[in-house]
Amino acid sequence: MEIALLRPLVIIFGISAVVVFLLGRLRMPSIIGFILAGFIAGPFGLNLITDIHAIEIFAEIGIILLMFTLGLEFSISELLAMKREVFGAGFLQVGLTILATLLFGLLFHYQVNEAVFYGFLLAMSSTAIALKLLMERSEASSPHGRYVVGILLFQDIAVVPLMLIIPMLSQGDSQVINLLTTIFKAFGLLGLIFIAARWIIPLLLREIVKIRSRELFIIIILLLCISTALFTSSIGLSLALGSFLAGIIISESEYSAQAISDILPFKESFIALFFISIGMLIDFHFLMNHLALMSLVIIVIIIIKAIVVFFTTILLSSHITVAIKSMLYLFQIGEFSFVLATAGRKFQIISDDTYQIFLMSAIATMLMTPVLVRFSEQLSHGLIRLCPKLSTKFINKKAMLDDKNNGFMLNEHVIIIGFGINGMNLAKTLKDSSIPYCVLEMNPKTVEKYKKLNEPIYYGDGTSIEILHKLGIKKAKMLVIVISDPAAIRRIVQIARHENPNIYILVRTRYLAEVDDLIKLGANEVIPEEFETSIEIFARVLTHYNVPRNLIIKYVDNIRQNNYGMLRNKNQTLLPLGQRKDFLKSIDTEIYIITEKSIAKNKSIRELELRKQTGVTIIAIQRDQDIIQNPNPDYVLQLGDVLLLIGSKEHVCNAMSYLEGEECPLGGL
Repeated sequence: MEIALLRPLVIIFGISAVVVFLLGRLRMPSIIGFILAGFIAGPFGLNLITDIHAIEIFAEIGIILLMFTLGLEFSISELLAMKREVFGAGFLQVGLTILATLLFGLLFHYQVNEAVFYGFLLAMSSTAIALKLLMERSEASSPHGRYVVGILLFQDIAVVPLMLIIPMLSQGDSQVINLLTTIFKAFGLLGLIFIAARWIIPLLLREIVKIRSRELFIIIILLLCISTALFTSSIGLSLALGSFLAGIIISESEYSAQAISDILPFKESFIALFFISIGMLIDFHFLMNHLALMSLVIIVIIIIKAIVVFFTTILLSSHITVAIKSMLYLFQIGEFSFVLATAGRKFQIISDDTYQIFLMSAIATMLMTPVLVRFSEQLSHGLIRLCPKLSTKFINKKAMLDDKNNGFMLNEHVIIIGFGINGMNLAKTLKDSSIPYCVLEMNPKTVEKYKKLNEPIYYGDGTSIEILHKLGIKKAKMLVIVISDPAAIRRIVQIARHENPNIYILVRTRYLAEVDDLIKLGANEVIPEEFETSIEIFARVLTHYNVPRNLIIKYVDNIRQNNYGMLRNKNQTLLPLGQRKDFLKSIDTEIYIITEKSIAKNKSIRELELRKQTGVTIIAIQRDQDIIQNPNPDYVLQLGDVLLLIGSKEHVCNAMSYLEGEECPLGGL
């Protein structure tokens, strides 16, 4: 029995490791690798595993743990901080996708419950793929990145009620009519469970933590997760909903971070088994016989999702570029769609044939996403060129730039693109220096806030030629770009250089790899955050080791020359400063206070002849609260003066002996 259970695990994990590794080299998501590994090992592939019942049990555990960790990571404060993107864009995207799919299904005579269920499947996008691509491209904090993240967060939250609704959909159209009432009843019951557990669980965890047993803590966390899931299942709700509730309960306690770190390895392993079990169900021969139908389904999925995401984001952001990029990130089917599809198959809402077509269509959209996102900049600007009037209309809708009050009679001014920390600090400096400037920002809340403070800030997209003309790009002396969207930065530099060949363009970027491209596009100076952080670190280290400040400044200036060419050239070494370490080791500083017995009392520095007698120099004197740097040789020393001495260790020792009339203990240095 043990061998029968272990054998399929060895096979599927072995195949998964190879497939995920190979796809990783091609930058493909690991989810695709797990599904492909399941197909290879399953009954429709090499038939290495015929009985997939045990794998499906593990997969069910994976779903429970997935929903549990989703609950653990659920943060009400984070959601409220992004309420426009999460509850505005997210609600619109999910709701409109379900509505559009329902109308499309009714048009082709599908039953209401089937059409609604298909809407559930299409509403989800891949959090793993979209977030990974956003991080790789440094676009998570960009305008379209915020909408993508917000919509994904709402989708994750929406999975819970959708899982709750699926069993009701299986009962036919008549049940759909009473769906809303049933949902309220169910959530009322769950609310009572949540309130009761909210007071009991924290007390239990506090007592468990006092024992200081990590093993016991993990067992209690798993017990809470699984037992809550079983309880909700026993009252007619889903296992997934129960585990999500358990996660929410713990997330409100101070032990949520530890729970996440302890559960994460279990979740990753079981989720891999879930996607592997999905791959085992793929019937390649069936798909080849229905290739035309599958292609049509893929087209329908992309059209519905793309239109809904585009409409949602352009409605809230009023920027066609943001809408297009968000659409390219979110048109695919997501991981939770597989969870919903598995539940729908269990309750016989969809047939096995439909399930097969859905699986391959979903995988196809996932595979297409990295490719399309890679060319998102070219695609978005290509679409804008096809519809220039539409782009101008939406871009200028909330730009707040009009000829009556924008004040752009400016000349030789500075244009700041982005009003984060760097933009704010620059604006303050320019204002204090009486240098004319204006700011362009795409966060409407920021614009509204600082507009009230009489800041010359305007809402708009810097990649728009019209907006840059409104800002007076042709008359501006300098353009400073401090935003976090690499693609938008490149576009702005290109436009600005074309419109004003004489403007000085300064760009702050995050990564070294972007420096050369931006210089080629026309930037005069590029400041990569990676190198500035490195410079700050080594400057502080050298200061701590008493390296002369003028040497540090000179070294920093050398590094910043030619756009950090010294650091970017791997063949160039930094030995000159390193070779000074022996010199620095021989230098010492010492503080000496003049006492009654000191020979320095009431003598001038010239009369003392300290340098001549000992080789030590007085570089500063403190008298009461005053500090005299580089004192004059005729300066008369008094009782209580504090001298700062510098010289070699031996000379400093000699100076102390000379001043006090004592023998220098060289052996003690």
